[in-house]
Amino acid sequence: MGIVAVCGSYHKAEIELMLGYAKEEAAIHSLEISEIIWVPGSMEVPLALKRALTQNSKLEGAICLGIIEKGETQHGAAMGHGVIQTIIDLQLEFDKPIGLGIIGPGAEQRHIEPRLEPHARAAVNAVVTMNNL
Repeated sequence: MGIVAVCGSYHKAEIELMLGYAKEEAAIHSLEISEIIWVPGSMEVPLALKRALTQNSKLEGAICLGIIEKGETQHGAAMGHGVIQTIIDLQLEFDKPIGLGIIGPGAEQRHIEPRLEPHARAAVNAVVTMNNL
């Protein structure tokens, strides 16, 4: 079973760690991350995700990895809500599970490191669980 990982590169070092955890979790479930797509940040995840799902009907699902930090304005919160809503809409449109591994919106620096592994593994587990229903 193959899934695509759409990864925001704005926090590339942290997302590479998340991707490693996601690959480990996928292997535990005999699942392969067959494609990795890097985008500038979380805002670009939905478009890359839609393109991947449109172009490869054999995908069993997808995971999205990113970080939306807390800023001085509400920009991150507004963007985060829009991104997450669009990911939900794509999940329903394509009838494919999409595991959300985006930390935030509103993440502060102290929130990021402890969430890297659990969010990455949870994203993969969401795909596994929904494909087994």
